[in-house]
Amino acid sequence: MTTSNPFFEPSDLPYALPPFARIRNDHFLPAFTRGMADQRDEVAAIGAATEPATFENTVEALERSGAVLGRVCRVFFNKVAADTDDEIQALEVEIAPLLAAHADLLLLDPALFRRLDALYEQRDVLGLDEEQLRLLERHHTHRVRAGARLAPEQRQRLRELNAEIAALSTEFSQNLRAATAAAALVLDRAEELTGLPADRIAAAAEQAQALGHPGKFALALKNFSCQTELAALEDPALRERLLAASLGRGLDSNGPIAVSLARLRAERAALLGYPSHAAWEVADRTAGTTAAVEELFGRLVAPAVANAEREGAALAEAAGVAKIGAAHWQYYSERVRKERFDLDAAALRPYLELDTVLHDGVFHAAGLVYGITFTPRPDLVPYHPDARIYEVHDADGSPLGLYIGDFHARESKRGGAWMDSLVAQSKLLGQRPVVVNNLNIAKPPAGEPVLLSWSEVNTLFHEFGHALHGLFSDVRYPLLSGTQVPRDFVEFPSQVNEMWADWPEVLAHYARHHVTGEPMPAELPARLREAEKFGAGFRMVEHQAAAVLDWAWHTLSADGDIPGEDEAAAFEAAALERYGLAMAAIPPRYRTAYFAHIFVDGYAAGYYGYRWAEVLDADTVRWFRKNGRTIRESGEIFRRELLSRGGSVDPLAAFRAVVGRDAEIGPLLERHGLTGGRTHGRAD
Repeated sequence: MTTSNPFFEPSDLPYALPPFARIRNDHFLPAFTRGMADQRDEVAAIGAATEPATFENTVEALERSGAVLGRVCRVFFNKVAADTDDEIQALEVEIAPLLAAHADLLLLDPALFRRLDALYEQRDVLGLDEEQLRLLERHHTHRVRAGARLAPEQRQRLRELNAEIAALSTEFSQNLRAATAAAALVLDRAEELTGLPADRIAAAAEQAQALGHPGKFALALKNFSCQTELAALEDPALRERLLAASLGRGLDSNGPIAVSLARLRAERAALLGYPSHAAWEVADRTAGTTAAVEELFGRLVAPAVANAEREGAALAEAAGVAKIGAAHWQYYSERVRKERFDLDAAALRPYLELDTVLHDGVFHAAGLVYGITFTPRPDLVPYHPDARIYEVHDADGSPLGLYIGDFHARESKRGGAWMDSLVAQSKLLGQRPVVVNNLNIAKPPAGEPVLLSWSEVNTLFHEFGHALHGLFSDVRYPLLSGTQVPRDFVEFPSQVNEMWADWPEVLAHYARHHVTGEPMPAELPARLREAEKFGAGFRMVEHQAAAVLDWAWHTLSADGDIPGEDEAAAFEAAALERYGLAMAAIPPRYRTAYFAHIFVDGYAAGYYGYRWAEVLDADTVRWFRKNGRTIRESGEIFRRELLSRGGSVDPLAAFRAVVGRDAEIGPLLERHGLTGGRTHGRAD
């Protein structure tokens, strides 16, 4: 058994890339079983040691523990998200509560905590360097926040709550995958899709074939509310059907689960001494307090709604109606953009071919800013044939890591776009990073080009920003590696990277016609930037509506008015009304029943973080543009002071090391056509 399971030993492939060619589904459970047992023994040995606690025999020993479990977890949960099947989903249900219990063991073990607590109390006289001190503080904080100081009976209840939450989150995820697949619209004739580009109609035919409907056409749902096809479909009845399918998915199955998760999280927060789950979460984030988040909402909601109402009036006029409906907002928005700015979104797509955008845009920008290069590695086997692997080298030619791009939608992949780490950088463990970007771009028939929308281009640059955060990590300890930063900070580097999508030098390098090679007409980028401003109100409102839904669910108190299991929709409506965001024409970007960010993916009470991080992002973009340095010089500062540091420093201190001051909200307000702006010490 020692060598038969590929997870039992470190990979001998370059950069310790998991040996996907050897990994089978039946390897996972034995690896989880052994991995948890090994780490239990390792933690027990640390806690039972008779010699006094030292940084090396306690904190570093803890960082070295769990090697087998770490390897299998990274591969398994990447597979759950990107290439699942019935067997994997069944195993996920089985393993989720076991992993929750194992996490509790690590966080609540009394003997281990006594040693960590002793070190923490004398941390100022241990002679630790900055990163070691940060690591000790993070391990100690994690355990205190997780309940290590609770009485034994309280810790037992906490374990029960964590197991229930883990099981329900898994159930929510699997329900959502099934509901999203079931809600796909299957159509009989291509003519019903009039308005969509030819390649997207061909992709719909491929999708129908994959769903078992040969000769038909399928519109599969993306993970957000307002489906992208709403901007192009000519048939208003079909637009209504598509939006209804999107908004209605999962309510029966996931509405009760959302209520249960909110109730359990509220009880857990109370047990830990907090008034709500949101209060518990933000206490360890850069926001610090729920009041700071509420202040951000207060500053953004009213001007965003006013902006959206002006946009809605213009759309109603264009449509010749008194009020525009939600299903038709995007359709008429495209027509107003075309009329006002002479810009047809469909006309951009021939200039935005995936491989060209990736190699001559995303990779080229990374070379300009950071000096890194990318080399295809077709000799290395990825976890799915759609994925492609690149070796990344630094400016001096030294090896940096591996980048895996997996860009196409498929039945085995969940919706959305994300970054994962298959190997976390760590000097302690001698590991260089292996990172993955996943998108969900429709795959056209074989031999046809993959043409992107401008939104998909931005998403690719965004997710690559997360990848750079992982690739540039230069820390000693795994807990502090890469994107292991507060949830309301982690989106900051990725949002900064979006700036390069329309940076003139970068855009000119990749925006070329996929047939003729002609560059995008020079006037289009300027018109694109102007057109983007129209629609800022819509984008801000739909995002803020989702953020306040998350906030409403997670500011519930355990002894407060928790809704009933059949009251999720009513609770949602009341929350939007309370925050002034009940706009029938602009649904939240995510409704409760398909809000995987907050009920599955760790963003509970954290969806506000996209806007919170955008304050930092917009201010940093201004710094890049106006600091008087070259792009390359600025990139080195951003990498050295922030991207490479992971969680080894206070994140806002890293921001100040780059920009030279606290963040200002003015650039964010200006970006979205809003008003106001003052300096904020906490980047709010």
